[in-house]
Amino acid sequence: MKNKILSMFDYALISLIFTLITIGILFIYSSSINSLGISQNNEHIKQIIWFAIGLVFMVFFTVYDYRRLEKITLFLYIGLLLLLILVLIFGKTAGNAQSWLKIGPVGIQPSEIGKFSLILFTAYYLNKTKNDSSIKRFIVTIVIMIVPLGLILMQPDIGSASVYIAIVLTMCFIAGIKIQYIIYVIAFGLLTIFLAIIPSINRVIFEEKLKFMVIITNMKFRLILIAYFAITSVLTLIFRHYFHGPKFLLWISYITSIFALSLLVSMLFEKVLSDRQLRRLYIFIDPDKDAANTGYHIKQSLVAIGGGGTFGKGYKNGTQSHLRFLPEQSTDFIFSIFSEETGFLGGVVIFVLYFLLFVKILFVMHKCPNTFGLYISSGIFGMFLFHFFINIGMVMGSGPITGIPLVFMSYGGSALITDMSCAGLLMSIRYRKKDLN
Repeated sequence: MKNKILSMFDYALISLIFTLITIGILFIYSSSINSLGISQNNEHIKQIIWFAIGLVFMVFFTVYDYRRLEKITLFLYIGLLLLLILVLIFGKTAGNAQSWLKIGPVGIQPSEIGKFSLILFTAYYLNKTKNDSSIKRFIVTIVIMIVPLGLILMQPDIGSASVYIAIVLTMCFIAGIKIQYIIYVIAFGLLTIFLAIIPSINRVIFEEKLKFMVIITNMKFRLILIAYFAITSVLTLIFRHYFHGPKFLLWISYITSIFALSLLVSMLFEKVLSDRQLRRLYIFIDPDKDAANTGYHIKQSLVAIGGGGTFGKGYKNGTQSHLRFLPEQSTDFIFSIFSEETGFLGGVVIFVLYFLLFVKILFVMHKCPNTFGLYISSGIFGMFLFHFFINIGMVMGSGPITGIPLVFMSYGGSALITDMSCAGLLMSIRYRKKDLN
């Protein structure tokens, strides 16, 4: 019995995860040290405690047969929605977003924990509808995503919301949903964000020099464009369907509907997000335009990474963190601290570790004949990969500041427990290769 339980664990995967967590704890501690060499907080101790709790969850989900979770995925999803509603009512604000619930001395972030529930329920639905039409599966899956997504955007927490989208679209792709449906959502999302930040870009980056932007941002003109694109989309679709018009009419309807929806939703974004939050989405283009405010994070991060050189300044010798120039250094910018102290070579090591982690997950996906397990592992893959690229892009100044942590390394209990629970699911899937459905 003991040997059977031990055989359930993927020790290569565990080694990668534990290495990343250990590195994270070491540099969370380093980030807490001030210029006098004194630790100013106990975040590293808390992270060790979160790691111990996460280890229990990882072991549980490894030993537990993941296929039994199908029966409770709906309850987990409903629980997620209830928690997100409670956040809007009783939540605590951190980082301009009301995204935390306090339970005594402990704070949890439901949007982080909710990724686990979303993956399981989406996998359950996609698995049960394998024989349904692609369009039906896609629409229902998007609805499953939109409900918690809307609650998260009301906080507002753009970073977590974007991760939910990445998770679901990755799972849709693996589930065989037509690629044009997935591209539709991606194009809609990117265009919506672009249209929402246009007024702020014109004001901050271009200092209102681009006069044609006034036409685009004018409310009356926007409403005319929405009506034009919406009517065009509907008419071309009707003509194609009822009068057997040429096939290219479908593409016209496809494109014009994206513009109509993006123009409409972007107006809502402008109302929900503050000017500061809008600036964080594009200020990486030219941080000097708001160097003392939203561009400050990026500039200090680049100074830290560049200051590390080839070999780094040495462990606990980073100046950007110890002199408190770099904000959110133990969470969003943990890679900046690591790079300053270990240099370019240290950064290469981190990239290799994550590359091996992603390869391991792909191996689990490839070897899993059970579609429920395949969809779960694909959701985890999408989540981890998106976290990695967005966080690294953010700290290196090539992407927006979204507050997305670096998986396994950044400080945060909710994220670490969720990530380790997902690792347990991956090992449960890997061990139970036989499809009993």
